[in-house]
Amino acid sequence: MAKRPSRIDLLELDIDLRLADLWREAADIGEWNLEVVAAFMRAAYGKGYCDALTEDNPGSLC
Repeated sequence: MAKRPSRIDLLELDIDLRLADLWREAADIGEWNLEVVAAFMRAAYGKGYCDALTEDNPGSLC
C-alpha cells in the first residue's frame, strides 16, 4: 500500500507547481552566478508574495 504524502511533501509540491515557470527558465540558464541566483530568488519571493495576496482563502497554503 502506498504511503500518503506528508504535509511537507504536499507543501513542496504546491510550491513547485506555483514556481513551474521559474523552473522552466532555470533549465535554460547556461551559466549560474550570484546575479542570476539573486534574480531567481527575488522572482520566487515576488511570486509567493503575489500568490499570498490573491489566495481565495487567506492562509490556506500554510
